[in-house]
This record gives sequence, structure tokens and C-alpha cells, in this order.
Amino acid sequence: MAKTKAKNKGKQIAKKGKQVAEVQKSNLTPAQIKKFVEEVKVEFSKIVWPERKVTLSLTGIVVALSVVVSLYLGSVDLLLGKLVSSLLQ
Repeated sequence: MAKTKAKNKGKQIAKKGKQVAEVQKSNLTPAQIKKFVEEVKVEFSKIVWPERKVTLSLTGIVVALSVVVSLYLGSVDLLLGKLVSSLLQ
């Protein structure tokens, strides 16, 4: 029985038909968390963000294509709906 508990530690186990999650304590210290946050800041400083003009133009392309595709799919849906309804009458 002790081996089963050790094997299932940190995993979900079935108990009377319900899922029960075992609680594990974190081994992180405040110093480790601070180090992680500092590393994240360093990595964020390495990111090369696109210029505003590029971002706006690509956003415009996405919006325009979304409108075109939605109009196309809407018209195909409308035509097929009318075709099916005329066949059923």
C-alpha cells in the first residue's frame, strides 16, 4: 500500500468514482523566484518588436481578409440554403 501511495504522489488518483488531486508543496524559495523574474526581464529586453507601421499594415490585411472570407462564406451559405429549401418544396 505504501508503494502505491509513493507511486501516485503528485498524480490524480481515483477515489470512490471521483478525481482527487493530491497537494504538493512547492520547493521554490523567494531567491529562486527573484532570479527567475530577473531572467525573464533579460529575455524580454532581447525581443525585437515590429515597427508600428508594419503592425498596422499587417492588422489591416488580417481584417480585410476576414471580411472577404466572411462575405464569401455567408453568400455560399445563403445560396445553398435557398437551393436546399427550393428542392424540399
